[in-house]
Amino acid sequence: MIEAVADHLEGAPRQLRRRWSDEFKAQVVTEALEPGASVSAIARRIGIHPSQLFAWRRDARAEQHCRSRHSSCASVVASVAGAVIEIAIGEMIVRAGVAVDEAQLQRVIRAVRSA
Repeated sequence: MIEAVADHLEGAPRQLRRRWSDEFKAQVVTEALEPGASVSAIARRIGIHPSQLFAWRRDARAEQHCRSRHSSCASVVASVAGAVIEIAIGEMIVRAGVAVDEAQLQRVIRAVRSA
């Protein structure tokens, strides 16, 4: 029979998540995009996991792509509390209730993209 002891189950103390400024991320991503730069070495130097820096690079490239072709990029965020769907298209935001007709929403999105 195995006995569970509470302090053995709790594990290591929780650490607070670090928040990096957009300026810091941009600086690190710029460095990581230089020809011959080692993402792993840069990540190790600043104290993050390489996968985090790869994600920052991917996000920066996607954002750059959206800026160059803003009409084709839309992000969808669902808010459960207010039962509202928000769709950001460039500088415009379309808000619709979750019960909205799909065909009507498509027409509105097309109209906003062509504006």
